[in-house]
Amino acid sequence: MLTNWPTTETRLQKFRGLRTEQKTGAVTWGLNHLLKRDATMLKRQLSRLQTYLGEIKYMTRLPDIIIIVDQQEEYTALRECITLGIPTICLIYTNSDIDLTDISIPANDDAVASFQLILYKVVEIP
Repeated sequence: MLTNWPTTETRLQKFRGLRTEQKTGAVTWGLNHLLKRDATMLKRQLSRLQTYLGEIKYMTRLPDIIIIVDQQEEYTALRECITLGIPTICLIYTNSDIDLTDISIPANDDAVASFQLILYKVVEIP
């Protein structure tokens, strides 16, 4: 998703526009102003965009740094960061490769309390 940022950014703008139209009522989502088929298609498109882009809807540019909790699970994101030159902080467990990340933090990535504590300390403002 990051290596294809121009396309992702275009889709994010479309998503934001549809959400704004839905919230403000600029487009009536009922039968009064849109055909039922058109309203259904817009709702389906908004739902699909929410599924794929909902977590990054406020992103306006590529991130400066990325924190990865599970290197094995997020390997694709890690490779994209390496390709784009985005620095990464990664929680490293025994099954992870420390050479792929810029900053490695040894931790149990399966224990929620472990990475919650570390993430809290990483983002803590002094």
